[in-house]
Amino acid sequence: MNTNNKIRKVAFIAVWLCIGTGMILLLLAAITKKNKGVCKGYSIASKTAPSLLFIDPKEVEQTIKKVTGGTIKGEAIASIKLQDVSNALQKNSWISATELYFDNKDVLHITITERQPIARVFTKEGNSFYIDSSVSKMSLSHKLSARVPVVTGFTDVKKLTKTDSSLLKEISVIVSLIMQDSFWLAQVAQLNITPQKDFEMVPLVGNHIVKLGGAENVFMKFKKLKLFYKQVLSKTGFDSYKVIDVRYNGQIVASKNQGNDEVDAAQLKDNIRKLIKQTAEADTAVRLIKPLAPLVEDEKIVMDDRL
Repeated sequence: MNTNNKIRKVAFIAVWLCIGTGMILLLLAAITKKNKGVCKGYSIASKTAPSLLFIDPKEVEQTIKKVTGGTIKGEAIASIKLQDVSNALQKNSWISATELYFDNKDVLHITITERQPIARVFTKEGNSFYIDSSVSKMSLSHKLSARVPVVTGFTDVKKLTKTDSSLLKEISVIVSLIMQDSFWLAQVAQLNITPQKDFEMVPLVGNHIVKLGGAENVFMKFKKLKLFYKQVLSKTGFDSYKVIDVRYNGQIVASKNQGNDEVDAAQLKDNIRKLIKQTAEADTAVRLIKPLAPLVEDEKIVMDDRL
């Protein structure tokens, strides 16, 4: 009985050894055939869109030809180092990832993942670049101009300082919020960086600027600003105020030149409270007060949501 079991085990092992050896030989034969073959053609595709949006396929072809030193089609497959080609392609600031492989017909497939710009940044000297959500700088595309928020006033240095990198992260936070809201995407014309490294928003509609400060609590800042737009500017007009300041916690300060039409403060207060009640925002209330600073000539409205 023991002898039969041993024979069966030996036979079982022998069969699997034969199968394994056969598979290895077939794999080696396929690799040998592949290495001796030539590239029958190539295709370039985008993983993020039906076609490449910001990169010219000719640029991709030129990069591959530069690495292989040939014309791609007709080149020996063994001479095309896919990792070297991938590394060369990813030096393009618009490319975040690549996938390259030969199919069973010896056709080279190149699939590219493009970076998606979220803002176009202009420096003080007038140069510009894009950034993506990972805050990577991207050169301008010769193929297409991205429709993204514009930021002006950035420093023009080749090597970013810690402050510059932090400022780019703040830009990313603010413009990401803008791009997620169709209202702000349509309303924000550009963001300006002040000498104090704060942000000011220039609207598409309305002759005023919005002082945002930094990117901290930016969601609440835009939330308060939208409330002000709906319940104040929709009544007084979008050109009524020159400056709208949302930098302070719990309030909005809006100022305008004297001589403009007076605001019905009582009605404004009632309108805002009705809106709060309708939208069930019980944590938000509004108080209108006159500025106390004796040297300030502008009329100011302060909206305080801490009541």
